[in-house]
Order: sequence, then C-alpha cells, then structure tokens
Amino acid sequence: MVLNDIEKLLEKYENGETSLKEEQVLKNYFSSDTVAPHLEMYKPMFAYFLGNKKEQFTKDVPLKTKRNFNYKWISVAAVAVLMLGFYLNKPVVEGCQENLVGTYCDPQEALDEVSKSLAMISSHFNKGASTVGYLNKIEKGTSTLGYLNEIENTTQIIFKKY
Repeated sequence: MVLNDIEKLLEKYENGETSLKEEQVLKNYFSSDTVAPHLEMYKPMFAYFLGNKKEQFTKDVPLKTKRNFNYKWISVAAVAVLMLGFYLNKPVVEGCQENLVGTYCDPQEALDEVSKSLAMISSHFNKGASTVGYLNKIEKGTSTLGYLNEIENTTQIIFKKY
C-alpha cells in the first residue's frame, strides 16, 4: 500500500473515524517488516493489539459462594449482651429518681414546665404565621384573574372558525 494512504488511515484512526477493515489494513502494515522510519513509533501499539487479541481467560468462575456461618459467635454475642444488661441494670427504687435528666417527681412541676414550653412554641408559631399574612393578598389577586378566563371564552365564541 502507498505510504500516503497509510498516513491518511493513521490520521483517520487517531480521529476515531476508521472502519474495521481500515484498522485491519493498519494492523497488517505495522506487523510487516517494511514500516517507514517515521512511522516506527506506531509499530509497538499495533503489535500490542495483535497480541492482546490472542489472550484468553482460562480460570473458572465460581457461580455459588459458600456461606460458612459460625454459630459460635452468635452465642458469644448473646452472652456478652446479657452480661452487660446485668451489669448496667440498676434496681428501681420506689418513688422518684432525682438523678435522671428530664424527669420530674412532682406532677404539678412537670405540668408547669410543659405549659411553659408550649407557650413559647405558640408565641414563635404566631410570629411566623403573622409574617405570612401577605399570601391572602396574592390569593385575592389570583381570584380576579378568573375574569380573564371569561373574556377569553367569549372571544373564542365570537372568533370561532367553522
């Protein structure tokens, strides 16, 4: 093959525009002994492609995996959980425990705290609700747009094409 044709094929190959037949022509050219000196740099690349084509995967692929579950570890974990439960369990004393966070012994004290919390939440909620009052004006404006639909319907009736 003429050297100009090989150079054109190489340019097309680098741009990704060659067909399989043109690539085979390039592989055949670079596998031969008569390669132009300025194209010698492409020879190892095409030699690699030819060698890579002959490689095959020969290992077996396992389709099922073995599940080797050791039940001894479940019993060890269960014993550890039970031991921690016995160790960390404190006896419940009749009456009230003052050391627990967030608990109250006196029901009236608990009611007062809940009332304070709900009053604070209510005041913040009312502040937020008052700032959204302008949405009513938007709703009033969109309701007046209904008149535009009536005008459009009448114009369609007038200019109806038969």
